[in-house]
Amino acid sequence: MRDRSHSVTSADVPQSHTAATPTGVQLDAWRKFLRAHARITRCLEAELLAEQGLSLGAYDVLVQLVEAPEHRLRMAELAGLVLLSRSGVTRLVDRMERDGLVVRERVDEDGRGVVARLTSTGFDTLRAASSTHLAGVTRHFVSALSEEELRVVGELCGRLADQQVDQ
Repeated sequence: MRDRSHSVTSADVPQSHTAATPTGVQLDAWRKFLRAHARITRCLEAELLAEQGLSLGAYDVLVQLVEAPEHRLRMAELAGLVLLSRSGVTRLVDRMERDGLVVRERVDEDGRGVVARLTSTGFDTLRAASSTHLAGVTRHFVSALSEEELRVVGELCGRLADQQVDQ
């Protein structure tokens, strides 16, 4: 059994913050969501690295670029799509550029912006890695749920992803 002696409960939270404090059921759902995401992404990452020599982050960049108009995206837009910071995307694209998967190009319209563009090598790498990745998605996610559960999970996660963030 896990030691919960250091867990924070609503009794530990200052009174001024209790209105925003999740219930035990809510925290349990949140923690299970995080554990499931972490387990599945670790499995997918390990499989891609072992079979293709490609990180899950690099695979995600290739997917975003293949789906983009002209197979190119501004670096800031790419960072938002793959959920990495701008510096994280810059470092990842640096490595991918060295491997010939992408190239950086100046944006013609303003000369200041930079886009990442998928290369033919990147496209071929994505094609090869897709079989590994999609088999893993099926094995670690799809096969664990019914069609109805998948529909509900998709709907709920879509709602969470589309939620407006107040800052």
